[in-house]
Amino acid sequence: MPRYPTHLLDDGPANPFPGIKALERRIGREIPHRLGSNEGLDMPHRALRAQFGDALAEHAYAYGDAEAMGVRTRLSALLGTPLDHLLVDAGADSLIALALRTTCEAGETVVATAGTYPTFGYFAKGQGCRLVEPGYHEAPGVLAPDLEALASAAHAENARLVYLANPDNPSGHLHDDDAILTLRAALPDTCWLLLDEAYGDFRDDAGSEFAARSLPGVIRLRTLSKAHGLAGLRIGYAIAEPPVLAMMMKVRIHYAVSAIALAAAEVVLDNLEEVHQHVADVKARREQLAEHFRALGADVLPSATNFIGIRLPSVELAASVHQALLAEGVLVARLAHPELANVIRITAVADALVPGRLAVLERAVTEHAE
Repeated sequence: MPRYPTHLLDDGPANPFPGIKALERRIGREIPHRLGSNEGLDMPHRALRAQFGDALAEHAYAYGDAEAMGVRTRLSALLGTPLDHLLVDAGADSLIALALRTTCEAGETVVATAGTYPTFGYFAKGQGCRLVEPGYHEAPGVLAPDLEALASAAHAENARLVYLANPDNPSGHLHDDDAILTLRAALPDTCWLLLDEAYGDFRDDAGSEFAARSLPGVIRLRTLSKAHGLAGLRIGYAIAEPPVLAMMMKVRIHYAVSAIALAAAEVVLDNLEEVHQHVADVKARREQLAEHFRALGADVLPSATNFIGIRLPSVELAASVHQALLAEGVLVARLAHPELANVIRITAVADALVPGRLAVLERAVTEHAE
């Protein structure tokens, strides 16, 4: 069984402010007079109301529900995941940091693919962890995290945690469910698997039974930033076994998710037809972009996300394209890691399909096509 840091093994620390919503649930009735939380409840908010309307201003007054019961209840019904297997926090980034605080101590080793979502490495180093980075598996038409290399590194380095984005960011590669289970089985018993599924809503099998499961020794992360369009409000969730989430709650910032973000998430989760249409539209745009650049001779990487990656022949060409597009006011992503710096990533929004928008990249691909 994966281990926790020794300082978390006692009963504490305990959340000193579980919040009025949790108290109301515990006593079974509403508390109408909030005289103890030191909130600015009598602030007129005339400017806020004028700018954004009364509804937003009403959500701004008070702390949100630290247990996110409304969002978790909706997610539980949607996914078929038990309520106590779900934890809501301020987006996948916050959940990555939270998972590291829960599982790792300074000086311990963590493993991630070299060039995968760099926020993981940023937080891991900030936690004082030693980061080991096996390379991607590269082949014609393939740029994929090497699961065997991850498992081998975990054993060789006595790793406390392995991070895997699936679908991967930035490559877009998707490992199937059997591969994930095989990876978990191949890791040391004392090693955690942090499975970042931020782009999981764009999988063709996003609603599968496997997607709803908590897995022993695994912390699964999801976000409402992509398919649900709430990146600016910062909200996501973890799926894990209840004892793991209870340990995460010991070190969680209890009001990290604002009342506004919680209310917005509830509205979006109550209107999933819009989410489903958005996902379908994104997939169509993604395939249209991919086919367009393939027809020009580009090395377009397969993607199960809301973006495509184009692997250019050289780092120098990718840097030139990136800067030329930026000079025209077009921001695409050029991957920062030296091993992947020849890859350009493009989000599949409608603006990417406007004729001429990516003309610089189109010319570069055409001129260097074999």
